[in-house]
Amino acid sequence: MRILGLVTLAFCFVFGGHTHASQRLMIAAAADLRFALDDILTIYRSTHPNAQIEVVYGSSGKMTTQILNGAPYDVFFSADISFPERLYREGFAMTKPSVYAVGRIVLWSKRHDASSMTLHDLLQPSIRRVAIAQPAHAPYGLRAKEALMELGLWEEIQPKLVFGENIAHTAQMVESKAADVGIIALSLALFPALATHGYHLIDEQLHNPLTQGYVVTRYGRNNALAQDFAAFMTGQDARAIMEEFGFILPEFDD
Repeated sequence: MRILGLVTLAFCFVFGGHTHASQRLMIAAAADLRFALDDILTIYRSTHPNAQIEVVYGSSGKMTTQILNGAPYDVFFSADISFPERLYREGFAMTKPSVYAVGRIVLWSKRHDASSMTLHDLLQPSIRRVAIAQPAHAPYGLRAKEALMELGLWEEIQPKLVFGENIAHTAQMVESKAADVGIIALSLALFPALATHGYHLIDEQLHNPLTQGYVVTRYGRNNALAQDFAAFMTGQDARAIMEEFGFILPEFDD
């Protein structure tokens, strides 16, 4: 079955078809959504038992490149709305980008009590490795860099930095103690398995906002399930879960 699935996916890439099998949905999602979106999809699947839904989590920048190169994603949830805006501007999205949440960054550690730390504490000799997501393509990594630069810490901390491919990978590096401390998404720090350790919420004035947006892609333009799930993300059930994971939510018209 796994081989068959890979063949089907390869077929989509090669032929770029837009005719979807009934009730099939491919979602590209920023890695900060890994736990929140999994919970949301559990509810959604309960009312759509025939839906075949697959989610790929990763860095928003890399997934944008994939979509520009023909990846068969129907909906894209980005950690930075600038990426959906680019897709729309270049004709790779059928809907205008919409804000679905604003994220926050935190200090988190399994080795230290991060709740009593600040970014300045990263200079301490006892902290040898600091994990952030790769700023070149991961919005949470870029915001971490901005915060460190705003405080004048970036140059001093650079020798300690280790980089995750995305924010979930960054959290995994800290959780496995490959890094002493990490700057990760609040949404990940609130996941029960990680929430046993405290965190320090980084002042949002130190960096540009993590305004997160989504689009239905050009590939998903004929997929009714893509439109339906996008609408579901603005509903009460999804919003309640997003709030549990620390996201700041926009107001939607009823």
